[in-house]
Amino acid sequence: MTEQPPVIFEPEQTPATAVVIILHGLGASAHDFDPLIPALSLPDDLAVRFVSPHAPMLPVTVNNGMTMPAWYDITSMALEREIDEGQLRESAQRIQRLIDEQIASGIDSRRIVLAGFSQGGAVAYEAALTYPEPLAGVLAMSTYFATAESIETDAANRDTPIEIHHGTQDPIVDETLGRRASERLTDMGYDVEYRTWPMAHTISADQVPAIRQWLLARLSS
Repeated sequence: MTEQPPVIFEPEQTPATAVVIILHGLGASAHDFDPLIPALSLPDDLAVRFVSPHAPMLPVTVNNGMTMPAWYDITSMALEREIDEGQLRESAQRIQRLIDEQIASGIDSRRIVLAGFSQGGAVAYEAALTYPEPLAGVLAMSTYFATAESIETDAANRDTPIEIHHGTQDPIVDETLGRRASERLTDMGYDVEYRTWPMAHTISADQVPAIRQWLLARLSS
């Protein structure tokens, strides 16, 4: 399968020294994050490159088998999702190759953040926590820990900070799943911060300042 090239935003004033890789949700596009990046108003001297890959086109069982951008198939929308874990891991490995490319270009792995929304967040958990080099952090938005019971983590990211954001009015990924992910990761020994907003399945304007502050804390060093 031919992969579309990722959407990349380079810093304007200086070559990149940090990277945020951000993964979109089911049926969406890497371009969904185009408005978010300028809204974050990150300082020029932070020198952040944003990289947003496109999910492959896959048939999705819960959407009547319709082919759409998807990181993996979902076979049941019950509260505890039933998914194709093999496909999820293939997507996670693809994202790890993207991390490898950023490191090969001269970026320190400890200045790479992995972020994801909805399905993208589930892939971000798997990709980050199994990656064999330390990362700057994981930002999981309106998502769930799909491989919580089967993931084989790598000690390199045992101390990686995890920030979880969720809407209390989310009709797609119930907030219960975000909270369960937080609890599970905490039990596994990770440094987790869990935040909620009165929003649906989206990234809200009220949420943007918190994303900005978290990225500044992770990448200002």
